Amino acid sequence: MLLSLILGIIAAFADVLGGLILVRRNWPQHYLRYFVALGAGFMLAVAFLEMVPESLKFSAYWAPVLVLAGYCAIHLLEHTITPHFHFGEETHAHEFVSSHTGNTVLAGLAAHALFDGVAIGSGFVLSNLLGWLIFIAIFLHKMPEGFTVASVMMASGRSRRTALWSAIVLALATIAGVLVISLLPRWVEVGLPLSAGVAIYVAATDLVPEVNREPGIRMALVFFAGVLLFLILKLLAPAI
Repeated sequence: MLLSLILGIIAAFADVLGGLILVRRNWPQHYLRYFVALGAGFMLAVAFLEMVPESLKFSAYWAPVLVLAGYCAIHLLEHTITPHFHFGEETHAHEFVSSHTGNTVLAGLAAHALFDGVAIGSGFVLSNLLGWLIFIAIFLHKMPEGFTVASVMMASGRSRRTALWSAIVLALATIAGVLVISLLPRWVEVGLPLSAGVAIYVAATDLVPEVNREPGIRMALVFFAGVLLFLILKLLAPAI
């Protein structure tokens, strides 16, 4: 519990760091795109090669249903509450002109963040290796997530302080997700497959399209580097 909470706090801090990056100065967005690409590859590998197989050990019937439920829930959320959501790039003022829109986007990202924490906590309930792999996958996309929510708030007319606080909300949601599973470890049988579905959706539907928007092969190679990083860590795991 202590280790998962510490790593959950570190992942949460990355949300805040992403918000600070935006409010402190205008950094080139292509730096964040590298995190998006690396995180997408790593997250897909973790979801398909670790989270889903571990979920199937609980129930060969219900685990796939819950994975699909997690995927569909976030799909529904993004197409109802946050219909204009583009991961890692929300600086279009014409799309975010009302405070209501900013609040709904914050709510959608907070749901993502909550399941990030659930995934980290679920991983450590089962094994330290799975917990670490899930943590790395989530950490890699946390900074762009904080950048996103802060830019949404500023594009909808909020102050820089409010933008930073919105990133802090995501951080707190992440920690809350870790605490839920840490205090109620039996929920891992539901939390892990649900989180796997959310991870697949976020990686394949939110992150990969951002990778594909970048011309040339460089960003694609960074994506494959994320997959390769997972395979290397998995291969070295017995020696760690």
